[in-house]
Amino acid sequence: MKYPIALAAAVLLGLSAAAQAQHTGHGSHAAPKTAAAKETPATKAYRAANDKMHAGMNLKFSGNADVDFLRGMIPHHQGAIDMAKVVLQHGKDARVRKLAEEIIRAQEQEIAEMRKWLAEMQK
Repeated sequence: MKYPIALAAAVLLGLSAAAQAQHTGHGSHAAPKTAAAKETPATKAYRAANDKMHAGMNLKFSGNADVDFLRGMIPHHQGAIDMAKVVLQHGKDARVRKLAEEIIRAQEQEIAEMRKWLAEMQK
């Protein structure tokens, strides 16, 4: 190998960047913004769904593990629904679209159940 020091430095820089990404909240969820040229309508919609989900998950914790779990999972599930709707609007692959439809049905049902449980817990 002609440039072992340059190769080692590149590997270390790559590992450092990967490690840093893992420490910035949800790892790949907090990926850096892509260049404007890559900002397709789908990317913009995914970014908006992701931002909305993370804002909703940034809750004030109550100290009750059950309540905090449900309150955090509702926006998490809503994020999955919102992303699935993006693929239904912009996606082409029939398998992915079918999965998106299944995710919407399942997550909506689970959100309804979690809201019911939260209402019961907070009586």
